[in-house]
Amino acid sequence: MRRRDFISLIGGAAAWPLPARAQQSANMRTIGFLGQSTPAVESQRVAAFVERLHELGWTEGRSIAIEVRWADGRAKRYAEIATEFARLKVDIIVTAGTPSVIAARQAAAGIPIVFATASDPVGNALVASLARPGGNITGLSILGTDLAGKRLELLRDLVPGFHTLAIMANVENPAVRLEMKEVQAAARTLGLEAIVVEVRRAEDIAPAITALKGRAETLYVVGDALVIAQRIRLVTLPLSAKLPTIYNSREYVDAGGLMSYGPNFPDLFRRAADYVDKILRGAKPADLPVEQPTKFDLVINLTTAKALGLEAPPTLLATADEVIE
Repeated sequence: MRRRDFISLIGGAAAWPLPARAQQSANMRTIGFLGQSTPAVESQRVAAFVERLHELGWTEGRSIAIEVRWADGRAKRYAEIATEFARLKVDIIVTAGTPSVIAARQAAAGIPIVFATASDPVGNALVASLARPGGNITGLSILGTDLAGKRLELLRDLVPGFHTLAIMANVENPAVRLEMKEVQAAARTLGLEAIVVEVRRAEDIAPAITALKGRAETLYVVGDALVIAQRIRLVTLPLSAKLPTIYNSREYVDAGGLMSYGPNFPDLFRRAADYVDKILRGAKPADLPVEQPTKFDLVINLTTAKALGLEAPPTLLATADEVIE
């Protein structure tokens, strides 16, 4: 299957009905892909994952089948999808984010799990250690807590002299809570007053941002499946409130957000395919060390900066991986 053909399929529930695949090849292996958010958000990431599988010798419809399901940023969907994967007896589950990994571990016990992204896999008890994960789970860390201070420094470069920072976080997500604490600690180091804005549902976002008017000068959005599924709202509302905002991934900036800094997510999903390849060929997840990002992207939207009355310094623009004008 060509890459563009697969991209057209990831919006659906599955690539092929399971019985049809069984007829095609008795040796076919099945991958359950649990998407945290939506096809619109994750299409480049999934395409990178599939492209790498092709390079490693796996072909859809011949040697592998990929069952794709989307949670649309709703945490309750994780367990439902993982339960379905267990019923389908998939050979491996690929997902991203701490809550979906926890749900998969509970609902599909014994099935190997590869996470393409996880903020703090040791701190959130996904693995015993980075070097020796143990159990049936391994994958890639995104260093979410370690990058908090760097994001604040970049935000200060673009918005010099601000004193109050709002931190928006989905407190239902344990990984988000860890990063939120790191942002608070980094804010104290920089002498900033931090205001924590807790959200649990998409409906919480608009009133939370409205309540920040006159209270905060900038906004840090802690990324997870809930908020990225609402990225349009999390771009337009802060802009209307004149709140310069920093995010963890470029999808927000592509949609009109001010700036983002974080790992290159397509690259992490590409590297997740290497884990899948090794496990399907006999390796045990317990013996495959958790790896860390090697590519990081700083993306700045100059059109949004202008709308906010900001002028990006040349030194900051020189370090950006991409500038949207």
